[in-house]
Amino acid sequence: MLSPNLARIRQFAVVPSLPRKLEPLLDLACNLWWTWHPEAVRLFERIDANLWEQTHHNPVQLVGRCSQTRLDELAADEGFLVSLQRVEANLTRHMEREPWLAQHERNPGDFTIAYFCTEFGLSECLQIYSGGLGCLAGDHLKSASELALPLVGVGLLYRHGYFQQYLNADGWQQEFYADLDFSNLPVREVLGDDGRQIKVYVHLPGHDVAIALWKVRVGRIDLYLLDTNLPENIEADRGITGHLYGGDMEMRIQQEIVLGIGGVRALEAVGIRPDICHMNEGHSAFLALERITRLVHEHDVSFDIARHYAAASHVFTTHTPVPAGIDRFPPELIVKYFSHYHDDLRLDMEGLLALGRENVSARTEFFSMAVLALRTADWCNGVSALHGVVSRKMWQNIWPGVPEPEIPINHVTNGVHARSWMSRELIELLDGYLGPQWQVNPSDQTGWSSIHEGPDEELWRIHERCRRRLIRWTRQQLRRYVETRGADATMIENAAEALDPNALTIGFARRFATYKRGNLILKDPDRLLRMLGNSDRPVQFIIAGKAHPADGAGKELIRDLVHFARDAKVGRRIVFVENYDINVARHLVQGCDVWLNTPRRGMEASGTSGMKAALNGVLNCSVLDGWWDEAFSPDVGWAVGGGETYLNGDVQDDVESRALYDLIEKYIIPLFYDRDDRGTPAQWVARMKDSIAILAPRFNTNRMVRQYVEDLYLPALHRTRRLGADGLGSARAAAEMTWHLREAWNDLRIEEVAPETPEPLGVGEEMELSVVASLGRLAPDQVRVQVYFGMLDNDGRIADGAATDLEHLEDLGDGRHRFSGGIAATGSGRHGFALRVIPGTELIGDMVLPGLIYWDHLPALAPSLDEPEDTTASGSAA
Repeated sequence: MLSPNLARIRQFAVVPSLPRKLEPLLDLACNLWWTWHPEAVRLFERIDANLWEQTHHNPVQLVGRCSQTRLDELAADEGFLVSLQRVEANLTRHMEREPWLAQHERNPGDFTIAYFCTEFGLSECLQIYSGGLGCLAGDHLKSASELALPLVGVGLLYRHGYFQQYLNADGWQQEFYADLDFSNLPVREVLGDDGRQIKVYVHLPGHDVAIALWKVRVGRIDLYLLDTNLPENIEADRGITGHLYGGDMEMRIQQEIVLGIGGVRALEAVGIRPDICHMNEGHSAFLALERITRLVHEHDVSFDIARHYAAASHVFTTHTPVPAGIDRFPPELIVKYFSHYHDDLRLDMEGLLALGRENVSARTEFFSMAVLALRTADWCNGVSALHGVVSRKMWQNIWPGVPEPEIPINHVTNGVHARSWMSRELIELLDGYLGPQWQVNPSDQTGWSSIHEGPDEELWRIHERCRRRLIRWTRQQLRRYVETRGADATMIENAAEALDPNALTIGFARRFATYKRGNLILKDPDRLLRMLGNSDRPVQFIIAGKAHPADGAGKELIRDLVHFARDAKVGRRIVFVENYDINVARHLVQGCDVWLNTPRRGMEASGTSGMKAALNGVLNCSVLDGWWDEAFSPDVGWAVGGGETYLNGDVQDDVESRALYDLIEKYIIPLFYDRDDRGTPAQWVARMKDSIAILAPRFNTNRMVRQYVEDLYLPALHRTRRLGADGLGSARAAAEMTWHLREAWNDLRIEEVAPETPEPLGVGEEMELSVVASLGRLAPDQVRVQVYFGMLDNDGRIADGAATDLEHLEDLGDGRHRFSGGIAATGSGRHGFALRVIPGTELIGDMVLPGLIYWDHLPALAPSLDEPEDTTASGSAA
């Protein structure tokens, strides 16, 4: 192998020599629109089915490796050419479709959204993803294309992608990294007017790093990918975009500087200045600093003014339900990488470090990328209803004094892109019963309900075909594994006979982390063996998933499962499929009968694999966590437990494993094998239909992306345009008002409340309140005086309270003002109310500002003779 360090290597490109009639194939191959259109996939399969599999479903490499003889044959094949023209016409229609927003009542006109993520899962042939986060990002782009949104994606182009998995003879996970050949992938260089690849630069300690731009077409959406593997970079910097989630803490901060700061500069280099930036997880949060820096210098304003404007245009989606999952850097590392940068922000280093701390005064606290995103984005969300609750609890310290339900982190429940994950047979069935509209608008609930009109036997035949395909494919994978390891004929024969194409098949596939409890099914091995050994009503498990290379405990889980599966008593009823990726996932979610998920409740932010299964009529059996907590009903699957929480993990594992065994033995197995005289499990198929009709319209990314637009993107755009008016004049006014509020906040007092101890109140009867508040230097139109009212729990706390504004009645002089209003109880029992003051200016609106909430407190107790006097005021600025 000749290294460019030894000799100058002159590069040139070699492109396929396609007959003129086949030239549209390259355009199709280079637009990942084909990944969710079965007719396009069939077209590539017709070129050479074996080569299609060998290239890992990579149409660019397929066309490049196809023999000239075969290409000439296809150019003379009228049937193939007609299919090619039809697929090309479908792509053209997709590209020219009227944007969804064009007919929307809130159509905002021209604007651009930039969607940043550290990984994108679009196809198995483009290995720049690891799992759920990447697949969600890829599905987000696909739905944005279907809705014709003005959106671009920004990510990193990893030379080696994520690791490839194989197991050694002992079942221990091993890793290796492939070398991605960009010239044979559906990714293209972004060229400037001079015909050269566009590059931007970021500064690392002591030097600059060059970043090249590449582009992937995803239907109508452009995904820009950043690459530091350039000859002008030093060897260490060339490796920044080498591996996804690889390397040490320094590598992570370098990658996130390239993604966030480099990503903003890359968009600028191609003429894109996005109105909205969406940070999908905190890895890209440095983009906020770069955008603030640009505003500071372009408008000659302070950091605070620029931050007010930039934050209005930032959306942050958190996917992590535990603090340990957040990227956090020691302060000295931030100083090392940003000592040159903070002056550009017009901020000292301490101010920059405070942006990443929960407690801004804790100088030794690590710098959190999630906290940076929360402090520089006005729009934040979790990815399921339960995860929204978990996130508000996890980050409530950033907004001290704010009741947990009012923490400004909402939720947009994840979804999956329907046609990317459904079997082609099911897509064709739905075309027949739902018509073409379901493909354009799969969030339309009325269309999906038409699945009930089809005969049970037809849906069941399709599902059985998918299961048989899964079993056949799994056997091929197992045979390949054992042959690669030099196994004897007996082991090869066993692999070829693994699993039963007619047996109840339960799938479990996800990242192997301990909280996901991949070994929960092994808790009672004897009970499991009895299920597996039942020849009358057989049960089998197909399991897949990767553990992070540094996660020894996760690797132990895989080895335990593999060892159990090799036991002769198991009878080849449990198999582990290596190297979990999009292709493996697609086979499993289309062919299994039941999808199993067993995380510890509260630890799964959303989970999307179960959604993919549900789209195919696969029934979910899961702990009530993530999406399943809001999706579950007895008509569409089973719940393991009732949403309980446990202090002792071992007790939880014991209780929930027994609940899982009970569900499988008493409900799932009998229902699956209860057949009518035509061999169809009618009650099972009824649940399959309900799963598709009820869950598909709720948990797909077309619904999800529309919700992002309506709940986050459009409000962010409206606020951004408002603050940006008159050369950031409104942003300047908002920043000045915030400073005024902070300076005067400690002057606030609640002086009088009437009635102080109200008489009992009848249900529905209104209590009139009169409150005198001392506002000090603040005017009554700059604040909102509120009564916070609700039921009391046994500890005297207001549970599930709600706030109501009091009306300003009169100015009493000396900064004192009277406010009044009423509250009414809708039910009997113990109730309570408290008074508070929050900002109320029009410029700030409903934004919850950290530290700006004042609660009426009891006066401090008088000090004893032995204690120093406490000068704390009776109120507090939390």
